[in-house]
Amino acid sequence: MGITPALARCRAPSGELPCLLVQPPAIGNSWLGLTSDPLPVAAAYDWAVLPSCGAVVLFSGTVRDHAVDEHGVLRDSVQSLTYEAYESQVVPRFEAIAAELRQRWPQTGRLALLHRLGTLALGESSVIAVVSAPHRGDAFEAARFAIDALKLSAPIWKHEIWSGGADWGLASGAPIEPSSVPSPAGSRTPS
Repeated sequence: MGITPALARCRAPSGELPCLLVQPPAIGNSWLGLTSDPLPVAAAYDWAVLPSCGAVVLFSGTVRDHAVDEHGVLRDSVQSLTYEAYESQVVPRFEAIAAELRQRWPQTGRLALLHRLGTLALGESSVIAVVSAPHRGDAFEAARFAIDALKLSAPIWKHEIWSGGADWGLASGAPIEPSSVPSPAGSRTPS
């Protein structure tokens, strides 16, 4: 069950975001990381497949063309999102999410939590949560918990740019501990 964050820094040209290489771990069943490169969606799915697991659930959050602000006002014509993070704290938060997930769904096989940094265009994946488990119910519930916990507990922020302006998406509130995130509604696992 070891957690091996696969996160390595590489040099980037001056003035650009640092290049963060995200590769599947050589050992362990948790792949956790941040990257400024496109997310390896297919590779994460392939990595999660195990002979003991009959289900793999992959959630990919993508940049859409609209957003609703904290007052319920529609921001249409979104052009891009830029993600920033308190980088030294993200993978430790992802580790806490993985530990909580494995406590609630002990039969979980593999877990991948990967998030982008930098500017993303419409349609690009900004985050993926991939979970394998012996049965589909546990895989769906654990994947839902993983993405909910990531959004509620990881110190990652987005800046939206749309046709009428730009603003930080600050409606999410202060990060909370993964253990405080409820299990999905209808889950067989207690919150």
